[in-house]
Amino acid sequence: MSWLSRLAERQMQKARLKGQLQGLAGEGKPLPDRTGDAFTSAGDAVGFRIMAEAGVLPEEIVLKKRVAEQMARLADLPEGAARKAAMAELADLQMRQAMAEEARRKFMGG
Repeated sequence: MSWLSRLAERQMQKARLKGQLQGLAGEGKPLPDRTGDAFTSAGDAVGFRIMAEAGVLPEEIVLKKRVAEQMARLADLPEGAARKAAMAELADLQMRQAMAEEARRKFMGG
């Protein structure tokens, strides 16, 4: 265990003994699923989380959710016209998501 891990562990133990880790929002609940954050920078992830907690979501996150929903819908559709239309809708959503992500990158200077 590294010195940083030991220090962090000691600080958490100290806070627990003082009762500072009780009554926190979400206590006793499972952590939210944030597997999508794996491909997002730490700074962006924090910003997105703050906005989400305030009830505001950037367009790219809304589109990301819609892409996931459309992919789930598409998985259940048999071959045919409905599937073809769903695939076109998915392509449109993915394109709009990529455009929103690129606009954010340019705005943030990255």
